[in-house]
Amino acid sequence: MSNDEFRAALSRLAAGVVLVTAQEPSLDPDDPRAPNGEDVGMTATAFMSVSLDPPLVLVSLREGSRMDDLLDEQPLWAVSVLTESQRHIAGRFAMKGRISDRLLFEDIPYTRGARTGAPLVGGALATLECRTQQRVPAGDHTLVIGRVLTAQVPSAEGSPLAYFRGRYRQLG
Repeated sequence: MSNDEFRAALSRLAAGVVLVTAQEPSLDPDDPRAPNGEDVGMTATAFMSVSLDPPLVLVSLREGSRMDDLLDEQPLWAVSVLTESQRHIAGRFAMKGRISDRLLFEDIPYTRGARTGAPLVGGALATLECRTQQRVPAGDHTLVIGRVLTAQVPSAEGSPLAYFRGRYRQLG
């Protein structure tokens, strides 16, 4: 089986689209006046619920990616479940060779998670704040299992953004 055959087969599985976010630790954690690190975000389609008791979720990160490296040192992160009207956000954070994360967040409405400090996208269908419980190497990815610290449904409006056959799609 070739990589292309594998990719083509799995592209037939529809997936929800989320934005995973975290805040880099302060450059000097011992100095309360030191500025916080930069916000980091990435689009993910490999995200799922793992357990209700305790509440656990899983996200798959490309090994060696900026988010993988950050979550290896920073255990707190967040997830925003994107709506179909937030396709531009998904595309922006999925770009290869993209601009700095600071500029990517510039015109996106968000609040900071009370438990994680990570950006939570305004208008998302749901938001979760998590603490890494386990990291599992899996081929060229790392499976990050997080304990859900908070879960909110800030917006009952809109339909979820889906990813199917290599493109963002709308349901219905």
